[in-house]
Amino acid sequence: MTRRSHVYIPVRALALGLVEAIMATLALVLAMVLYLGPINATLALGYEQADVRVALVVFIFVLCMYYCDLYDLSVLRNPRDVVSNLIQCFGSFFVVLGCIYSMFPVVRLDIWVVLGGSGLAAFGALLWRGLFRYAAHWPAFQEPLVTFGEGPVIAEIARRVRERPELGFRLVGQVSEHPEHGEGLTRPDELRRLVDDFRVQRVVVAMGERRGRLPVDMLLDLKEEGVTIQEGSELYENITGKVYLDSLRPSMLLFSPAFEVSTFSLLAQRVMALTVSLLLITLTLPIMLLVAVAIKLDSRGPVVFRQQRLGLRGKLFTLYKFRTMREGSDGVRPAEEKDARFTRFGSWLRSTRLDELPQLWNILKGDMQVVGPRPFVPEQEQELVEAIPFYKLRWSVRPGVTGWAQINRGYCSTLEDNSEKLAYDLFYIKHFSLGLDLLCIFKTAKTLLLGRGAR
Repeated sequence: MTRRSHVYIPVRALALGLVEAIMATLALVLAMVLYLGPINATLALGYEQADVRVALVVFIFVLCMYYCDLYDLSVLRNPRDVVSNLIQCFGSFFVVLGCIYSMFPVVRLDIWVVLGGSGLAAFGALLWRGLFRYAAHWPAFQEPLVTFGEGPVIAEIARRVRERPELGFRLVGQVSEHPEHGEGLTRPDELRRLVDDFRVQRVVVAMGERRGRLPVDMLLDLKEEGVTIQEGSELYENITGKVYLDSLRPSMLLFSPAFEVSTFSLLAQRVMALTVSLLLITLTLPIMLLVAVAIKLDSRGPVVFRQQRLGLRGKLFTLYKFRTMREGSDGVRPAEEKDARFTRFGSWLRSTRLDELPQLWNILKGDMQVVGPRPFVPEQEQELVEAIPFYKLRWSVRPGVTGWAQINRGYCSTLEDNSEKLAYDLFYIKHFSLGLDLLCIFKTAKTLLLGRGAR
């Protein structure tokens, strides 16, 4: 995985998308040559801005591939899912392209070129993804990995690496001070041999083992030779997108800068939040007026639902939403699927997430940001504070309309669900950046368009 602006991006997913973008470009150019002839195709590309039109088609193609989960590496494990998602992708591709061509005729590419190029691109994508899936298991395309230590985080890393070859790692050895504690464990003096025999470039150390007899001299020698020495919790974050809660210690929170958010990052986020909220209020004001009228016609009660929530540093603020439940039935109990409290129109509002639009005023007021941990009612927050260690860390940044936990975990109903959601929230706070905010917004748009997770 590579890291840009505190965002961990799977290199293999980038490679998958880049190759498919190149393949789609070549497929369209080949279709143009076959349909127009070599000379006319060359003239079109050179003087009629056909290259820009081709680039637009390729961009829409790659975007539809992403929105159909075809760059989710876990989907590659099931060829049937790949074929199914690819069919959905091309259906949405032609719908989106048709809408753009109807609104902007000047960017049109000949329909036969699009159809021919799309067919070639689809065939190439199927072949490429089959090869990619097969190559993911080749040792030559996997980074050899050695772990040092024991404990839950090392065990979880080992399990995920074995079950998910698409991550790009190959576990070649597990070193422990107590090899008798598990099958496949080797002694610390075997570490050097494993590194030399398998040309290992990464050794992952469990944080708990730092208090034991860590072979510091050997690890320093390996680091001088170019081997990456990485904490287990860091690699766990890379491959899961969440913090390993059991690895958190008070000393880390007191002395480590990991959970400190810079003033510049906060200012950049605030500027982006104001810009986005003002733009969305301007664009959605007619929709909000129509929604308000529909709510009034559908059921008795106020148009806007107000509720106290906990925000930055645990301070109370009033959250605004369009009312989706019958008057007097809104409470602290979380909404359920097909909840009987929903009005007829409210159920649709929930499914489309349009009930969240009034929270744009919360953003303007400074109670919330576009991206951040989801705020809960005080009673629920207090219960979770008492039950989950370090839960108050969520209050170190402003809550958000969307967030890293929402797009990765969705709704929570149990204590275990909320613990896992906290792990995602703490990952967001630890790696707080404008880049991560933009990624959250991009993924939220995907969730809204596909209608996922609404309740």
